[in-house]
Amino acid sequence: MVGRLTPDSPPDRLLVGAATGDDAAVWQLDDERALVVTADFITPVVDDARTWGRIAAANSVSDVYAMGGRPILALNLVGWNVDELPTELLGDVLEGGASIAAEGGFIVAGGHTVDDPEPKYGMAVVGEVHPDRMLTNAGFRPGDVLVLTKPLGIGIITTAIKREVAPVEVAAAAVASMTRLNDVAARVAVEGGAAGATDVTGFGLLGHLGRAMIESGTDAVIAAAAVPIVDGAAALASDGVVPGGTGRNLEHVGPQLDRGDADELAVTLLADAQTSGGLVFGLAPDRVEEALAELAAAGHTAGAVGEIVAGSGRLLIR
Repeated sequence: MVGRLTPDSPPDRLLVGAATGDDAAVWQLDDERALVVTADFITPVVDDARTWGRIAAANSVSDVYAMGGRPILALNLVGWNVDELPTELLGDVLEGGASIAAEGGFIVAGGHTVDDPEPKYGMAVVGEVHPDRMLTNAGFRPGDVLVLTKPLGIGIITTAIKREVAPVEVAAAAVASMTRLNDVAARVAVEGGAAGATDVTGFGLLGHLGRAMIESGTDAVIAAAAVPIVDGAAALASDGVVPGGTGRNLEHVGPQLDRGDADELAVTLLADAQTSGGLVFGLAPDRVEEALAELAAAGHTAGAVGEIVAGSGRLLIR
């Protein structure tokens, strides 16, 4: 549907538009500067309003980091049930978003609120990037090693939170991951020489990486055993705590996917929908060890999870 909105001859300054399904739009200002523009919002994934605000804001700004950019300015986007929810609670949500903006070094300069039966919160974010150091989902190269900067399993755990079956320590680990910004991950990717990257959100690792492989004209070989998973997520999935979106993600990538010998649990985790997930990017093999060390020093649970090979958009689990 979005493809119908893409102009046949987009202006040269539109470096990234809707055609490639990338994380954000990029508009070149001059030889040194380009704007990165994105918007995202989510429904509550935790009970605490301020924590939800932090998660939603981190999720929104992630698209700027996924393009290798630096956020500058944001506007709040709010859907709020004014008849059922107190405005003081909305204040807590917005405070959470503001705290993430402070951590990321950008400003929240206003926003817009609509009356909505189901609460929603997020941000429209503007960032900047050097046109020659931009990351895109079309930039993955054969020979690159895939680096994933956050563990998977968030969708499973947030489903468990909604069902009130998530162990306290498992829920806390998921919140810590969701509220961690991808600023360090973006810097590590750019400084390491990455050209291809995407963040891992609602379509899961398989969905986002699958689109990137199509746009890059390559295949991804995923080492399932090397993919970091939030402690406790696999056990919950084994007990049937799996969000409905996982099945839709698998159906979507089915034509691209070679499961190899991976069992159903491993494939489920790879397709798990993430909220405020990490980045996945490609680095030359000799840059991977240093990148993983920097990510670990910054508190990330990252891993080298596969490699890029010549191909035509396939996902091969091994």
